[in-house]
Amino acid sequence: MKIGYARVSTHDQNLNLQIDALKQEGCDKIFKEKASGVKAERKELSKLLENVRDGDVVVIWKLDRLGRSLRNLVELVSQLMDKGVGLKSLNDPIDTSTSQGRLIFNIFASLAEFERDVIRERTMAGLKAARARGRVGGRPPGLSKDAETTAIAAESLYKSGEMSVNEICNKLKISKPTLYKYLKCRGLNISSKWANKGEDDCF
Repeated sequence: MKIGYARVSTHDQNLNLQIDALKQEGCDKIFKEKASGVKAERKELSKLLENVRDGDVVVIWKLDRLGRSLRNLVELVSQLMDKGVGLKSLNDPIDTSTSQGRLIFNIFASLAEFERDVIRERTMAGLKAARARGRVGGRPPGLSKDAETTAIAAESLYKSGEMSVNEICNKLKISKPTLYKYLKCRGLNISSKWANKGEDDCF
């Protein structure tokens, strides 16, 4: 059975284009969602994952309709494949019900693993550099443990110079003001209108 999944980010957007394409593809059932891709909980997607069975194929308009990030996409597709369910994207070269599609997915999975390793390595390098400067531990007042981890990753990515501010924000799922706050808390002097806002103070 072909099962469709259509999603738009806001209630103002229209699902018709995706739904029409999924119907034309022959989907017997379509799960429709109006929710931001960054939301951890998507009720219709959860229902879909509960309802699919061995031999089914989930059909989507584009890959970004399904996953919040490359890592999240790989996790979702892995869940489907463990159930014997394929994934077909109408506008990407992905169809895990075919050997070629599975090969491409495995490349995606390798890229996701590489991405995790790079962030982990830069985080560790940031901690090592901080210790070398005499900052042996602890976190700035006002930052939680999770926020401090993100701040360390932000510092490493920012210092590498390989990514733009927007790319770093998208990668870490944070806003620009939050990025500048974290960089400020890590001791970097950032020349930006955001860096001087009171809401971004570490204390």
